Amino acid sequence: MTTLFGLCDCNNFYASCERVFQPGLNGKPVVVLSNNDGCVIARSNEAKALGIQMGTPYFQIRDLVEIDEVHAFSSNYVLYGDMSSRVMATLAMFTPNIEVYSIDESFLDLGNFYKKDLHQYCWEIKNIVYQWTGIPVSLGVAPTKALAKVANRLAKKSAKAKGVSVLTDPYHLSEALKATSIEDVWGVGRQYTKLLRRHGVNNGYDFTQKNDSWVKKHMAVVGLRLVKELRGESCLELDELAPPKKGICTSRGFGERLTEYSQIQEATANYAAKCAKKLRQQGSCARVMTVFIQTNYFSERDLQYNNSRTITLPVATNSDMELIHYASLALKSIYRPGYRYKKTGVILTEIVPEDRIQLDLLDKVNREKHGSIMETLDRLNARYGRNAVKVATQGFDPSWQLKCERRSPCYTTRLSEIPTVYNTL
Repeated sequence: MTTLFGLCDCNNFYASCERVFQPGLNGKPVVVLSNNDGCVIARSNEAKALGIQMGTPYFQIRDLVEIDEVHAFSSNYVLYGDMSSRVMATLAMFTPNIEVYSIDESFLDLGNFYKKDLHQYCWEIKNIVYQWTGIPVSLGVAPTKALAKVANRLAKKSAKAKGVSVLTDPYHLSEALKATSIEDVWGVGRQYTKLLRRHGVNNGYDFTQKNDSWVKKHMAVVGLRLVKELRGESCLELDELAPPKKGICTSRGFGERLTEYSQIQEATANYAAKCAKKLRQQGSCARVMTVFIQTNYFSERDLQYNNSRTITLPVATNSDMELIHYASLALKSIYRPGYRYKKTGVILTEIVPEDRIQLDLLDKVNREKHGSIMETLDRLNARYGRNAVKVATQGFDPSWQLKCERRSPCYTTRLSEIPTVYNTL
């Protein structure tokens, strides 16, 4: 069977999501800020043209925001996640198989579409996605996943391509690789870039000219697989189902520095509950939990302290109640008064399928009851909104929560925040 992959990438995704519901921002510089409104994590093309870099601290562009030269938004991952689901559902109509690679990227299986006019088909996909979701996308098509990445980059960067690039001709593939700097090749990180440039490899085409034994010696099997992909030999299959995570972490910086144990404990309980929900969503349980706490090590006027505690649970679980209980025990053992804490977090490891957990003869927990409670809790929260029902230990004090002073409404997921249209006629 002939392989052909399409890579669909949402353009400036977070900024585009904000523009869907505020079309007056089209053509204007838009940035999205990280947790606690700390720094820039997404930019529109207009913001890039102003020289705003990824990671720019918010305070450096505050003056531009205050005079409406730049429009800044706090990150709204509920909105972005829902918009991503809508884009992926639309893409799934155009292919029998799809791999959701990230929140704004998907690989499409186009192996049965060689006889179609691929340019026209990609333009149809692009136009329908924009019409149905308001999100602009770019599409790159090529015989392998690595080459589809190259094609997608060309689709975004080339004014001639206008968002669609189909690379199936060997000459066009070679030219595209020559135009792709080695650091822009998918899977080539900073250290490999230094290595390859020392050996005269400056672009993707140069890389394909290296012999297999040299690549395997210096870059192991992963590098060998990549160079074969760039030569047109498909080595990476489409992963239609994301593999279960082997580690889960939830951690946030506090909206303000905290000193009281009760506030930090409440935050930690909420992070443990978030981890538990992620476990249930992938049908898993965790056996080992690590809780950490830290002050702001960038502050010269604050006393510094950080610590962590790892606990092995008697039985692997995905219950909010159990994980919050053990997270509170761990936090209590490492909390020290007299410090201004910036952050806490919960990490779960030794994750196993929930139908394969090793039970304990001395276990006193009614696991069937816990499972029933968690199922009911998830169902109620899905219907009435996040944290409509929660464990009492999670509390109601908002002081620890992230700063999000510029967050837009959750237009698509909360009834109270649905946009209102007024008839002015």
